Amino acid sequence: MNLKQLSHMLSLSQTTVSRALNGYPEVSEDTRRRVIDAAKRHGYRPNPSARRLATGKAGMIGYVMPTGESVDIDPHFVEFLSGLGDYARAHELDLVLSPTLLDEEEMTYRRVVANKQVDAVYVSSPRPADRRIKLVEQLGIPYIVHGRSEGLDFDYPFLDIDNEGAFHDAARLLIQLGHRRIALMNDELTKTFAIHRERGVRRALAASALELFPELALTATMTEENGYRGARALLDLPDRPTAIICSSMIMALGIVRATRELNLEIPRDLSLVAHDDVFHYLKPESFPVPLTTTRSSIRAAGERIAERLAARMSGLETGARAEVWPVDLVVRGSIAGAPV
Repeated sequence: MNLKQLSHMLSLSQTTVSRALNGYPEVSEDTRRRVIDAAKRHGYRPNPSARRLATGKAGMIGYVMPTGESVDIDPHFVEFLSGLGDYARAHELDLVLSPTLLDEEEMTYRRVVANKQVDAVYVSSPRPADRRIKLVEQLGIPYIVHGRSEGLDFDYPFLDIDNEGAFHDAARLLIQLGHRRIALMNDELTKTFAIHRERGVRRALAASALELFPELALTATMTEENGYRGARALLDLPDRPTAIICSSMIMALGIVRATRELNLEIPRDLSLVAHDDVFHYLKPESFPVPLTTTRSSIRAAGERIAERLAARMSGLETGARAEVWPVDLVVRGSIAGAPV
């Protein structure tokens, strides 16, 4: 079925049908829903070239993806991309990945925008005073940042979770259970979310006249192997921590392996809290001892980013809207009172 046939069947103009499918604000929600339902029912898919001619839009969301030997594509990114793709598929949008080396990111953003390959882009894992955000703002393309950056002199649209609040609450709970030597295994502090997580732990400790000792604050890419190595280093200390908060369930897998090698038991000898991005293939309940987590769905974040990008592409959302999601603290069997 083509656009002409679909519009005839619905007794609507081709312009109205096209605008409904592409999210233009002047089309009522009832009409938009009727058009989308009919398009799905009859297998209509817009021709990209025709859509560009009719609307001036490609119907594509872009992501400049760093690649190379120094870059690891981790499961968190894959899960986020799945959520983004779920929304895009359901709303006749496409995703365009533009691979780039880290030192060529700026040039790639400029090329993508100049070639009008995409209608909007999203920026992920922002760093303090992130130059990418300043660049896309200057280039004038609709965008959303997944996360936050500090040190910029302008407001920008973003979606983030309350990383500082989540890790503050986790540390406070461990302090209430009597723990005094609490370790943090975090991602690298070049990323804002990792800075916020450390800030939350330090704030909770300071409120009880405690501190995060340098030997208990480890940073590394969030992999199982780094979780294992970090836990071995912490648990081999003469005065080892009685609790660990880690930034990923992937890292927690390595921590559990390290405790087994040392014949330590969770939570008798070590309490463990991990951040849970809600992976369908790795559940906190499936650990040998169900894992206490700070919980937020990265897949849901991907869907929401796509939804907001679509709204910005069509003019339904404008301005520097900030959106911060609360994070749940889910208590399970991996924490207990501090060992005597």
